[in-house]
Amino acid sequence: MTTTTTSATEPSVGRRATEQPAPRTRQRRNPLFWIVMGILTVIFVGPLVYMLLTSLKTAVEARSVPPTLFPAEPTLQAFRTLFFSDDASPVLLWLANSFVAAAAHAALVVVIASMAGYALARMEFPFKKLIFGAIIATLFVPGFIFLMPNFLILNQLGWLDTLWALIVPGAAGAFGVFFMRQFFGGLPVEFEESARIDGAGPWRTFFLIVLPNAKPAVVTLAILSFLANWNDLIWPIYVLFSPERLTLPVGLSKLQGAYTIDYPVIMAGAAVAAIPVLVLYVFVQRFVIEGVASSGVKG
Repeated sequence: MTTTTTSATEPSVGRRATEQPAPRTRQRRNPLFWIVMGILTVIFVGPLVYMLLTSLKTAVEARSVPPTLFPAEPTLQAFRTLFFSDDASPVLLWLANSFVAAAAHAALVVVIASMAGYALARMEFPFKKLIFGAIIATLFVPGFIFLMPNFLILNQLGWLDTLWALIVPGAAGAFGVFFMRQFFGGLPVEFEESARIDGAGPWRTFFLIVLPNAKPAVVTLAILSFLANWNDLIWPIYVLFSPERLTLPVGLSKLQGAYTIDYPVIMAGAAVAAIPVLVLYVFVQRFVIEGVASSGVKG
C-alpha cells in the first residue's frame, strides 16, 4: 500500500520540479508613445542644444538671418571673452555666490520643512488643522506681494547686499512644509512606535528613524529649493547692489549691452549656469522621482 502511494506521487513531484516559470514577454509600447516622447525631448532639450551651439558661434554668425543651427566655424571665443578678457566680468565669483546661497537656502528649507511637516503629520496639538490650512492658504498669495515687506525687514536686520538676503527669506515656505507633511503621513507608524518602546525620545526618533526613511523626500525638496534659489532673478536684483555680491542670473543680465547684444557670450554664460544643475540632477534623479511619487500616497 505504501509503495503504491509513493509511486503515484513521484510523477507529480517530478513534474512540479521540472516546471519552469513562463518567460516574461517584453511589453511593446504603442508607437504613439515614442512619438510623444520624441516631441517632448525636442521641446525640452532643443533649447539647451541650441544654446550650446550658439555659444560656439561668432558674433556675426549668431546675428545672421536666417539663423543657422550649427556653427560654420566653431570657436571658444565667447568663453574666452567671458572668463579671460581684460574687461571680463567676475563670472566665477558670481557662480560661487549662487552656489553658496542656493546650497545654504536648500539646507535651511530642509531643516525647517521636515520638522514642521513631521509635527503636522504625527503630533497632536490645539488648532492643528487650522494652522495647516493657514499654511496652505499662503500658497495662493502671489510672491510679489512679499517683496516690499521682506525688503524692509532685511533693511532693519542690516542684511541688504549680503548673501543672507538670499538664504533666509523663503526658507519657511508653505510648499516645503506641505511636501514633507504628505510624505511623513505615508510612512508606517510602526517604525516610530518600535523606537518609543525601545526608549527613544521624540528627537531621537525623528533624526534616527524618520529622517533616514524620508531620504527621497528630503533630497527632492533640497533639489527643488536649490533650483528655485539658483534661478531666482527678481529678488536678488532688489537686495544685491555690489558687483562682487551678485549671483549668476543677475550677473549674466549685466552682460547685455545698451545698444548691442553679444549673443555667443550670453549663451556661454547661460551654459555655465545650466551645466552644473544638469549634472547635479543626473546624480539625484532617482531620489527626485521616488520622492515626488511617494509624497502623494497619503493625504
